[in-house]
Amino acid sequence: MSMMKTSKITGPSVWKGADIANDQSWTYTITDAERDGLAAMLAKFEASQLAFPQITRDDISIGPLAKTLDAITKDLEQGRGFALLRGLPLDDYNDEQINQVYFAIGLYMGEPVKQNPKGDLLGLVMNVGDITKKDTRVYETNLYLPYHTDPSDVVGLLCIRKAKQGGMSSLVSAAAIYNAILEEQPELLGVYYRPFCYAHLGADNMSPIFSFHEGKLSCRYLRQYIELGYEQMGIPLSRIETEALDVFDNIMMRPDMRVDMMMEKGDIQFANNYAVLHSRTAFEDHEDHNLRRKKLRLWLKMPQARKLAGDFPGRNGFS
Repeated sequence: MSMMKTSKITGPSVWKGADIANDQSWTYTITDAERDGLAAMLAKFEASQLAFPQITRDDISIGPLAKTLDAITKDLEQGRGFALLRGLPLDDYNDEQINQVYFAIGLYMGEPVKQNPKGDLLGLVMNVGDITKKDTRVYETNLYLPYHTDPSDVVGLLCIRKAKQGGMSSLVSAAAIYNAILEEQPELLGVYYRPFCYAHLGADNMSPIFSFHEGKLSCRYLRQYIELGYEQMGIPLSRIETEALDVFDNIMMRPDMRVDMMMEKGDIQFANNYAVLHSRTAFEDHEDHNLRRKKLRLWLKMPQARKLAGDFPGRNGFS
């Protein structure tokens, strides 16, 4: 079970955007040698007639990029909890090769998991949804996407195309939010350790927002789905629970808390879903569907992921 930590979290997972604005150590740029290694892997796939998603870990030979991916994987669990890999040469690839390379990167780092009941291993993040329908997912629109965590150890986003305007990506440290709550309103801390209902978690839909287990703080949050979960049960959130969510949101939205990045074509953003919350600003898209903002999402189960407390059930995609 989780224990409630009543002292400040310390270490690299605690950061504010304002403190790392001029620090780019979380950014990695693909080198010519790494690019050549990926090209050699694609040639092997073609020679063996291997197509996505039939590729397995035994089939991949990531080449010199392996060292960079090892460093990113370490950053995700032991460092700040996020990283940006820049410069995947998408102009050198066709659509199938983009899927192959991205999926191979995921296979090297961990285990790609299903993102919906259809079993998709690469999720399309694109403005294709109808905003007038209640069941449309926000990531399928051009609307503001609130800060949240996804149901996997790690989420990866590959930028295929930028929007005409807007669509800034934003990250916030869960540990920095925790420390601010502890400093400013410690009387609310216990509320975040209570089980909340999350509409999108299926049968295992009860989970606290914060969990502290074996020396690590973990967070699970998406207010929209918490509120929807209670609405579906016909049970209102209590006054203290609503106040706690409001405090969480107010701290999370402070400008100095976040690190913003405009992802360029070929960039891959990775985030540890227990340590970092991610968001995206609204954007204006192109009328031409072929020019619209497009990202591909990976959900990864990580072999070296932290152990989770029994009352903070792990979830990696859809079984």
